[in-house]
Amino acid sequence: MARKKDIFEVFFRKKPAMILVALMKSTKNRYGSVLAKEVDCTYSHAVKILQEMQKANLVNFEKKGRIKVINLTENGTKVAEHIEKIRGFL
Repeated sequence: MARKKDIFEVFFRKKPAMILVALMKSTKNRYGSVLAKEVDCTYSHAVKILQEMQKANLVNFEKKGRIKVINLTENGTKVAEHIEKIRGFL
């Protein structure tokens, strides 16, 4: 199994790919701090990744009070699904 993980990381940067997949698999509201813990990275790194994803129209932020909820866009969902499929092949 370790070999499969290694080859996956050759094609994809692990943290961004796993953030998209985590967002896709979630049924509850998602916040930057929760995602950072799930993919084992710092909050600031997760925010930087999410901002780039927002620019690429993969995620959007919805302000609810003082916090921002993160949602996948239609494109983000498609990309996350493909990442999961590719990971399954490896």
